Amino acid sequence: MLIGFAAQLVDGALGMAYGQISSTLLISMGVPPAAASAGVHTAETFTTAVSGISHVAHRNVDWALFMRIVIPGVIGGVLGAYVLTQIDADVAKPIVLAYLTALGLYLFYRGLMHRHTERQPKVVAPLGLVGGFLDAAGGGGWGAIVTSNLLVQGSNPRKTIGTVNTAEFFLTVTISVTFIAALGWEAFTIATLGLLIGGVLAAPFGAMIAKRVNPDILLTFVGALVTTTSLYGLYRALT
Repeated sequence: MLIGFAAQLVDGALGMAYGQISSTLLISMGVPPAAASAGVHTAETFTTAVSGISHVAHRNVDWALFMRIVIPGVIGGVLGAYVLTQIDADVAKPIVLAYLTALGLYLFYRGLMHRHTERQPKVVAPLGLVGGFLDAAGGGGWGAIVTSNLLVQGSNPRKTIGTVNTAEFFLTVTISVTFIAALGWEAFTIATLGLLIGGVLAAPFGAMIAKRVNPDILLTFVGALVTTTSLYGLYRALT
C-alpha cells in the first residue's frame, strides 16, 4: 500500500514512474515479471482513472495531443503484454531489470540536465507505440518514455503530464485485459490489492502537485530510486 501510494503520488505529479517503482520492487521481492506487470497494470486501471479525472478537473489535458498518443499506445501495449507472456520468467527477469535500470539512469539524467523551452512536439504517435510496448513488456515506462520525450521536444509540462496520465487509463485497461486473457486471474497476487488501495488514495493529489512542484527536482530522486532498486534486483537475479 505504501509503495502504491508513493508511486502514484510521483506518477500523478510527473506523468511517470508508477510502473517503474512498483514493478522493480515487486520483482525484487520475488514476483515473476509477467505477474508483476499484470498486477501493476490492474492496479493502474483504477489509479489512472482517478488520476485522469483529477487532471481533467484541473484542466491539465490537451485533447488534441491525447488523441495522437492514445491509439498507438494501446496498440503497443497489447503487443508488449503478449510478448512478455511468451517469455520464460527466468529469462525475462534480468532483461526487464536491465531495462528498468537503464530507464532509471535516464530519468536521473533528465532530472539533472533538463532545461525546458516550450514549443509544439512533432514526434508523437511513434512515442505512443514504443511507450505502450515497453510499458507492458517492462512493467513500466509509458510515462518515462512519452512524457520525457514530449518535454524534450518542448511540450507544455502541465498539459503533457495531465494528458499522458489520462491516456494511460486506456492503455492500462487494454494491457490488463491482454494479461488476463493470456495468464488468467491466478497471475494476480495480494500485492496487487495493496498497490491498488495505496494508488487510489494518492491519485487525487498528483494533479495538484503537478502545478506546484519543480518536475526536474522530483525526477532526479525518482531516477535515483528506480536505478538503485533495479540494480539490486538485477544483482539478485544474476547471482
